[in-house]
Amino acid sequence: MGRAHEVRKVAMAKTAAAKAKLYSRYGKEIYLAAKAGGTDPDGNLALRRIIAKAKKEQVPADVIKRAVDKVKSGATEDYQEKTFEGYGPSGSTVIVKCLTDNINRTISQVRPAFTKSKAKLGNEGSVSYLYDTYSILTFKGLDEEQTLEALMEGEADCQEIETHEDGSIELTGAPTDLYKMKDAIEAACPDAEFDVEEIATTPQEYVSLEGEDMELFERLMDLLNACDDVDKIYHNVENYEGE
Repeated sequence: MGRAHEVRKVAMAKTAAAKAKLYSRYGKEIYLAAKAGGTDPDGNLALRRIIAKAKKEQVPADVIKRAVDKVKSGATEDYQEKTFEGYGPSGSTVIVKCLTDNINRTISQVRPAFTKSKAKLGNEGSVSYLYDTYSILTFKGLDEEQTLEALMEGEADCQEIETHEDGSIELTGAPTDLYKMKDAIEAACPDAEFDVEEIATTPQEYVSLEGEDMELFERLMDLLNACDDVDKIYHNVENYEGE
């Protein structure tokens, strides 16, 4: 079997780890939504939306059910968000968003990831000002003129509208306007197909890394992705090919 077998084995392990992390993230988010607004998706819009998004990303039904059942059983898990900002090699920057029920444990996981990669943690706001956060909604079912009418009818703000070659429409707006835009489109076109609906965080400028700098950055990403409490990672390295 040799080298090829080992490569496949590593790739499969990474895929399994990525899936486990995805399932864990949605499990926490579904739990929080159900705890805040009730376990019935029909009466809890936030829960219905996060379940629909989880299904779209092929999260198994039993993962969703366990998260909801946890709330029904009265189990108490208090998750909170914690954001870390830091600097990697050669002008690279990183924002790490965590969802945790134990801040001390999270810090004990994230801090060594930076230290072992010769990266440096910064203060709150030290990096985030170099990034833009906005909502993106991409869908099919309406043309541009119909979309504008739908947004006006639904009193939904949109910063930018773009028509792609395949006929899909992409809307960009403030982070708080994502579901206002979606509700307006669904009201005008109940059969609209949504390909993207997310809050995006992107750097204002990118850097490219080579050699040892890239090795250190890849190590940082691997260590952060291995942390159970890490929810999302944003960075400005354009030639990094990992997750």
